[in-house]
Amino acid sequence: MVQTINAVTPLDEARAILGQHFDLKFSKAVERATEKVFDRVRDKIPAIEWPFYAPLIFEINRLKKEKDAVILAHNYQTPQIYHGVADIVGDSLQLAIEATKVKQSVIVQCGVHFMAETSKLLNPEKTVLIPDSRAGCSLASSITAEDVLMMRAKYPGVPVVTYVNTSAAVKAVTDVCCTSSNALDIVNRVEGDSVIMIPDQYLAQNTAKKTQKKVITWAGACEVHETFTAEDISELRHAYPTAKIIAHPECPPEVIDAVDFAGSTAAMIDWVKTTKPARVVMVTECSMSDNVASETTGVDFLRGCNICPHMKRINLENVLWSLHTMTEEVTVPAEIIPPARLAVERMIEMSRKGD
Repeated sequence: MVQTINAVTPLDEARAILGQHFDLKFSKAVERATEKVFDRVRDKIPAIEWPFYAPLIFEINRLKKEKDAVILAHNYQTPQIYHGVADIVGDSLQLAIEATKVKQSVIVQCGVHFMAETSKLLNPEKTVLIPDSRAGCSLASSITAEDVLMMRAKYPGVPVVTYVNTSAAVKAVTDVCCTSSNALDIVNRVEGDSVIMIPDQYLAQNTAKKTQKKVITWAGACEVHETFTAEDISELRHAYPTAKIIAHPECPPEVIDAVDFAGSTAAMIDWVKTTKPARVVMVTECSMSDNVASETTGVDFLRGCNICPHMKRINLENVLWSLHTMTEEVTVPAEIIPPARLAVERMIEMSRKGD
């Protein structure tokens, strides 16, 4: 089986072409240009590996200026991407909001495919690239536009609140999107005593416990968070009795009930930086814990995480390849853009009203 750098190009072929166009040797000039980045990540990236990453970081940062590109990176991206080449970092809500402010003509989305689609919805005139279009999402693949229409027919008149972790086609048949940051606020703001909240069953269940409204759910789940159990939290308590344990609301309700704090990736980051616990376990994706640790002093970060295989499809090599070849471009059918964009814009507007 041929290993590929993205969905279509063989890795060996791509590396040969990159080697012809870029000097990827670890020189003194590259070391000096990237030393501040290494200072931030030295606890997460072994020094022996830095000579491989540093030239890629150097060339990406040079090339994105040449191509008039901006790099948006989700909190789950690896430290070398998050700290080394990203211009804007955040959770899904933060990235959606920032995407509306982008001035550059090219957006490189270091995240999963639905995030790149959201950037395209908000910037239909710009070129949006994803370094590997195979970077999917178990939530986005769990529901289709036809499924949403079926639920609308079953519950006529009930508003549909759709998690941003969905395809543009699903967003196009929804009323308003939400993220884990604003799910409760959005649910409370839509009209009526009932709401269809899709596709993450656990985010919906955790939201339902905090609202007076009836929440109708779908059977989707995040493969990173759905496997955590209350027993896992109990084992972590036993292993790290002095540590605070925090989790993402995509975890099952029994996990959320057992932790010290639950919130979106942005909320967890804010909680850690504000509360400054001596020790903390972040029950979420592993790279997020690494990235927050690199930005936070005085807190001992302990492992209790899972890895998202989709997020890890994005790496420095295919980011450089993406910028060099202007691939893989993300497109959305023209007829889907207006209604899908409206659902995202409604979310952003409702979130601003809630500030």
